[in-house]
Amino acid sequence: MLIRAASPADLPAIKALWNAMIRDTTATFTSVQKTDADLADLLASRPSALLVAEIGGACAGFITWGPFRTGPGYAHTAEHSVITARHQQGTGRALMETAMAQARGQGIHVMIAGISAENAAAVAFHHRLGFAKSGQLPQVGRKNGRWIDLILMSCDLDAP
Repeated sequence: MLIRAASPADLPAIKALWNAMIRDTTATFTSVQKTDADLADLLASRPSALLVAEIGGACAGFITWGPFRTGPGYAHTAEHSVITARHQQGTGRALMETAMAQARGQGIHVMIAGISAENAAAVAFHHRLGFAKSGQLPQVGRKNGRWIDLILMSCDLDAP
């Protein structure tokens, strides 16, 4: 497995993975699928914060991170999204560990995960990586005709 910076050639695979998650799950609350323009803008705005996992020449997953909130007081906090193809053991961990190291090098002190309460696997995954539950916001998301809680998890990237 090779973890590397995303390139324009990766955008169709990233789009396919992201849109499948948007379309087929409640892991994200959005129902608006990503467009080619959305992903081109993302790559242009985060060239050092969009990574792919390549296995056998194909994109097996990706991670991106960016501002948690606006304002200078949040400059050292980032929120991430990580999405992998099904049945790619270890891909998520490799992406997260690489992203966390790179974010630390970019001056990020805390990484935030916003996770659908229906996604117990993502909560457990982040916990194994050192994230702690920081809060739960009841019924702030709505998808498929129902309200869904948002779990916030955080990880101090400077912790030993």
